[in-house]
Amino acid sequence: MPLPDDFLYELKMRSDISDIASSYVSLKRRGRNLVGLCPFHGEKTPSFNIYPENGSFYCFGCGAGGDVITFIRKIENLDYIDAVKFLAQRAGMEMPESSYDNSMSDLRRRIFEANREAGRFYYSSLYSPVGKEGLDYLRRRGLTEKTIKHFGLGFSPDNRFALVDHLTSRGFKPQELVAANLVYQNKSGSISDRFYNRVMFPIIDLRGNVIAFGGRIMTDVKPKYLNTSDTPVFKKSTNLFALNFAKNKGGRELILCEGYMDVIALHQVGFTSAVATLGTALTQEQAMLMKRYSDRVYICYDSDEAGQKATQRAIGLLRNAGVEIKIIAVPGAKDPDEFIRENADKGRERFEKLLEESGNDVEYRINRIKQKYVLTEQSQMVLYLTECAKLLAEIESPIEADVYAGRISEEAGVRKDAVLQQINGYKKRTYRDKTKKQFRDIQADISARGDRINSEKADNLRAARAEETIIAYLINNPDMAEKTASLLPPEKMITAFNRRVYKIITDRARQGRDIMPADISGEFTVEENGKIAGIIASLGEERLSWTACDDCIRVILSEGERITAENAASADITDIEKYLERLKNQKK
Repeated sequence: MPLPDDFLYELKMRSDISDIASSYVSLKRRGRNLVGLCPFHGEKTPSFNIYPENGSFYCFGCGAGGDVITFIRKIENLDYIDAVKFLAQRAGMEMPESSYDNSMSDLRRRIFEANREAGRFYYSSLYSPVGKEGLDYLRRRGLTEKTIKHFGLGFSPDNRFALVDHLTSRGFKPQELVAANLVYQNKSGSISDRFYNRVMFPIIDLRGNVIAFGGRIMTDVKPKYLNTSDTPVFKKSTNLFALNFAKNKGGRELILCEGYMDVIALHQVGFTSAVATLGTALTQEQAMLMKRYSDRVYICYDSDEAGQKATQRAIGLLRNAGVEIKIIAVPGAKDPDEFIRENADKGRERFEKLLEESGNDVEYRINRIKQKYVLTEQSQMVLYLTECAKLLAEIESPIEADVYAGRISEEAGVRKDAVLQQINGYKKRTYRDKTKKQFRDIQADISARGDRINSEKADNLRAARAEETIIAYLINNPDMAEKTASLLPPEKMITAFNRRVYKIITDRARQGRDIMPADISGEFTVEENGKIAGIIASLGEERLSWTACDDCIRVILSEGERITAENAASADITDIEKYLERLKNQKK
């Protein structure tokens, strides 16, 4: 059963989307609405809009949108019921009992409980005889007992059924353990541990829940590190290791590392702002997450070629997210963990110096380019300057670009204006390419190609646009729903998605129930709510009249009566005669 309307109404009244969104996004008022940089994708020009009048949000850049519940679902990675619980707790409200489908929420809760119990099992195993090899390994890596306990590190025994036996004895069902990705299930249905003979690293979310694990093997078997796959409570691309600790440090700085041990080593000597990705390259979602908790990010990846490539990728994503970037160069060691251990008691002091000496991302990339060429040769110098000009053309600040243009021109012994001319040439080319892409995007939007939510729109453009106009009109004029539905029954809608939205809206309105975005969001996925928010944002501001709505009804009815070449061949002769008769009457 759905949540009671009176509960949702009170929750909506106590959960102002402007207040809640502003705790995640810096917003400025623009007329009746609020705008800011989207928290769901990187952008430099604000396209994220809050509409206080109907309690919705929409980003014209990435298409994210919906009500306050959808906002929390996306930004906190929660399902619908858990997002409602999140808001209810914030508003000091009790959830209604047994009045909604809690199956997914119950599964998530059981996964959290299984993960927590697994973490306890791994920790106790570490300090048992079966965990001696793992504990010796951690101590060889210089970790103290306090650090091991702080991070809840553990060990998975070299036994494929150790965790299975433990958790099933605690009442956990096989399907719950499979959903948590703690076990494998074979074709016959039997289950066995996913992690065994590994040092275990619990991954904890910002609310203190154990959501996943990373495990390092004690043998030469590959992969060296194994991580939990995505589950209902965990998504690799949207979480960071140790952010639950780093966010409480104070200050708006983070240190981005590659591995768990790098982070733990830095935390142990006092650099508690260190975080790491979870076995994958940095993603845009992780970059945006870091932006929520920092204004400056120090990238401290391994010094090998793979680490340097990862640094280049991270620079682009973090720049796009709008944070200041510094690059830490670790001398004489592959990673920060080795650097800290090799410097023993001086580790903290010397790493602090690396932080102070770190350069920005532009300097780092220029130096990387310089390493590719022999600058004593003229042809190589030209290639160096050309590649630097391409890099500087990407910089939006003309002052910053001018400073670096002066530096490399002086270094190369060429005129600064020649370098600037080259930079401007690349800027113009980039602008042309960007304009062409925007034009292609506009064409795709107009033609509805690639509409993943309403896949029928491209083949029914005229009708689908009329349907969207009616939906937007009714959201702002719910008192007209009964009249609209009497003229246009839901089954007359041409496209399936719009038909479903229209039916939910008209049914609720005729029952005297609210139809604002917050009232209907539980009926749709996050992506579908974004689509509806886009319809409202694009058309709702036009203050559509009944005349416009009535015209759209006529368009839809007319489109529905149209016999296409595809169905004419199989149409009943009586239907064709009736259709031709209607055409005659319309001409009269």
